[in-house]
Amino acid sequence: MELQVLPLEKKKPLIEDESQLYFGKQFTDRMFVMQYKTGLGWHDARIQPYQSFSLDPAAMVLHYAQEIFEGLKAFRRPDGQIALFRPKDNFRRFNHGARRMCMPEVDEAFMLKSLKKLIQLEADWVPRSEGTSLYIRPALIASEPMLGVRPDDEYLCFIILCPVGAYYKGGLAPVKIWISDHYVRAAHGGTGEVKTGGNYAASLYAAREAAEKGYDQVLWLDAREKKYVEEVGSMNICFVENNKLVTSPLHGTILDGITRRSVLELARYNGLEIEERALSVAEIFGGVEEGRITEAFGTGTAVVISPVGQFTYQGRTVVLGDGKTTGAVTQELYDTLTGIQYGRLPDPHGWVELL
Repeated sequence: MELQVLPLEKKKPLIEDESQLYFGKQFTDRMFVMQYKTGLGWHDARIQPYQSFSLDPAAMVLHYAQEIFEGLKAFRRPDGQIALFRPKDNFRRFNHGARRMCMPEVDEAFMLKSLKKLIQLEADWVPRSEGTSLYIRPALIASEPMLGVRPDDEYLCFIILCPVGAYYKGGLAPVKIWISDHYVRAAHGGTGEVKTGGNYAASLYAAREAAEKGYDQVLWLDAREKKYVEEVGSMNICFVENNKLVTSPLHGTILDGITRRSVLELARYNGLEIEERALSVAEIFGGVEEGRITEAFGTGTAVVISPVGQFTYQGRTVVLGDGKTTGAVTQELYDTLTGIQYGRLPDPHGWVELL
């Protein structure tokens, strides 16, 4: 399949003050689009001006939520080059999600080639300030106008780009976590491991309740016993316990995060022991109070690493350290990972792809 580049008649003004970049608010001039139809396959791949889609009110994505998405970033390095971080992993996970949601898989090599071309055309949109980046959102939606619960016959795949500011404008800031004892994010046999919108819609009510109580994020527990830690907000979560890094195992209910993978590989590379097991709430509270658990942090593309200052469950709170200072292991992993992404540190893992 050929990639067409359609003409761009008018450009948007670039945002000169990069301190005014906000996550998910501003989008670049161009986008990638291609379509699928059963019997025809993928066709009409193109880079076109950023514009709205025209969807029939009966488009199946609007009624049955058959859709997936990804999130990754491009970084401006000190020498001006633009780098992608583990993009092949993202497109591989994109296809995993497509299979689970009964959607057509994409050619991963073609998608990466198309993404690189799109970013090259939109290079002026990759910000230059410390901590900024270009957020990349590939998505796949069911577009056939049809009311009926079945896999669609028509799909729309697209990539949009969004320049984003530094998540922590004043340095890493530990967050307050509320542990939900009622709401759950995903159950065994469901779609918890897929980046599909329904998982995120299901999280909104509890997230709003947490915010109303004065907390930054929700920590989700397992659906069966409501006892074991799974994810925090839209991130994976890790704990530093007796100089080991402990994180929930991948068993179908949590996302196989690219940042999670990277953190575990960095920790192993630095000689830290890794243990993938589900911690119970009782273990967390006892571990913090007894000094065995000294740090906790979330991992995700948007935030990279988010240190945790305290957990609250059923009116009881434990504080890690002083609740305001990022732990040494968390800080080192954050500095190393962002150093590789931005080109300040070497990449011995082969994660970075330069444009």
